[in-house]
Amino acid sequence: MFRPCIDLHEGKVKQIVGGTLGDAGLRTNFVSEKSAAWFAELYRRDQLRGGHVIMLGIGNEIEARAALQAFPGGLQIGGGINSANARDWLHAGASHVIVTSWVFRDGHVDWSRLHELVKTIGKEKLVLDLSCRKRGEKYFVVTDRWQKFTELEVNAETLAKFSEHCDEFLIHAVDVEGLCRGIDSELVVKLGEWTPLPTTYAGGANSLADLKSVTKLSAGKIDLTIGSALDIFGGHGVTYADCVAYNRSRE
Repeated sequence: MFRPCIDLHEGKVKQIVGGTLGDAGLRTNFVSEKSAAWFAELYRRDQLRGGHVIMLGIGNEIEARAALQAFPGGLQIGGGINSANARDWLHAGASHVIVTSWVFRDGHVDWSRLHELVKTIGKEKLVLDLSCRKRGEKYFVVTDRWQKFTELEVNAETLAKFSEHCDEFLIHAVDVEGLCRGIDSELVVKLGEWTPLPTTYAGGANSLADLKSVTKLSAGKIDLTIGSALDIFGGHGVTYADCVAYNRSRE
């Protein structure tokens, strides 16, 4: 299934090449003239639940809150989430909070922080972002705007262990994110084999064929987010209308 997204950078809806996020040479594929709330209202109209709003750095809270208010309970929120502010974002209208960097410290999982977060909001409101980059033949979680490798390998054991503490996974294939050169098929197959929870994959999708491929390769276990290739984000690979129609054909 297709899941929508709203990526916010400096208060604007943008599509960014993921691997450049922390670089001086940040590469942006698209900057929208429309507000985050406009996109949220579109997703609400078409009942596309489970999409995510990601705040990439500071200066995005006003737009993020407006999007959540436009589609109460329909969107997840990520970017700078921790145990101190997670409940507030849920009260603002998010269905779930998405957390990555806060549960890692010095490249390792900080289990005390994760347990604190679960105690605060409940595992049913938590999505763990295990976005990863490939090193050798393995995939490792990356944090801090996808620039810092952790020691945590994405594999069946990791997903099984973390599934006890969250409701869903969000996993960007950072090496192909924003490039529109096709999905990381190897990762999609593995995620389909490994994940015990609803999981959204993002990275590289450039056509409706990629959406169909993710469904097939994962035996229907993995949902797909399409960003830069989507027409509503200035792309030419696939139309938003086709993605909505695909979801409805599978309901």
